[in-house]
Amino acid sequence: MIAKLLSGLGLCCLLWPATAAEQDKPQAAYMLPRAVNSVLTDIIPVADQFYMAAGERGHLLKSKDGAQWQQVPVPLNSNLTSVYFADASHGWAVGHDASILYSQDGGDSWQIQQYLPQLDKPLFDVVFLDANQGIAVGAYGMFYRTTDGGQHWNTEFHPELASEDDQALLAELKATDPEGYAAEAESVLPHFNRLFRDGQTLYMVGEAGFVAISHDFGVSWQRLAEFYNGSLFAIARTPAKTLLVAGLRGHLFRSTDQGQQWQQIQLPSPATLNSLFVAADGVVYATGNGGTLLVSRDDGQTFNAIALEEGKAILQMVAIGAQLVLATEAGIKTIQPEDKTQP
Repeated sequence: MIAKLLSGLGLCCLLWPATAAEQDKPQAAYMLPRAVNSVLTDIIPVADQFYMAAGERGHLLKSKDGAQWQQVPVPLNSNLTSVYFADASHGWAVGHDASILYSQDGGDSWQIQQYLPQLDKPLFDVVFLDANQGIAVGAYGMFYRTTDGGQHWNTEFHPELASEDDQALLAELKATDPEGYAAEAESVLPHFNRLFRDGQTLYMVGEAGFVAISHDFGVSWQRLAEFYNGSLFAIARTPAKTLLVAGLRGHLFRSTDQGQQWQQIQLPSPATLNSLFVAADGVVYATGNGGTLLVSRDDGQTFNAIALEEGKAILQMVAIGAQLVLATEAGIKTIQPEDKTQP
């Protein structure tokens, strides 16, 4: 997701120039005293024990309380887009250069499992079923799977994720033109932006209104009927089993029947939405560009804006008690939003 978001923010060229040889060889992330103030794209709670944040230039930060953050050493300086832990010990982070990083000590140290700068494509999200089975997805339909904790990552192509017209074309090419089929398979799928897991069930959203569901941890997929032609960057499900998706220009949609029908929700801001977060009490938050922070206390039927002093893009967030900890283009920001909502 960071490729789109940083481009929109005018920050897509933050990495320093490098020669081709340097780009092919991974460089360790610099340890910076103010890494907590750098562009951060993801933040997650881990097993009720600590928090991890990921961002530009290979930055990974860890916190026990969400207030004090410590940058951890990372052997790669590629922009990171997402971090995920299967348990308190085993974690993965993904990002540009189709990079995949792995930690087996609760995020204190990391090693490279995959680094493919020659692809010049970012991975946008990663999710694991357990400490062995995982999936990473990204731009141009990139889809990787591991069954051994990331020792091996194998590409997968799922033609059922293409549009109906493209599926018909692929079937014809596969039967008549194998070279044409291979070429078409490289470009026919949309960007895969975000995954949501509930047991073995996966939901995935992406470019051009793409939404898909899998009931067998991504072995097979059903692409849902299109209801919006803009990119979707976020998906969440509430305790009432309501699905919410959000994306470009303040578009947010709600489904109470597992994605068969969708209702667009009117929002107080037209800003692009980057993430959705559902707190333990069922309160739903949506974060976006320009400091957009929206809250719903009725299962996503209506949203109000939370007033913020700064207009920095918010990429992701977590709730810690009464406080909201935000991952923004200017680093970690903490607010206490009680009674600060605007209609």
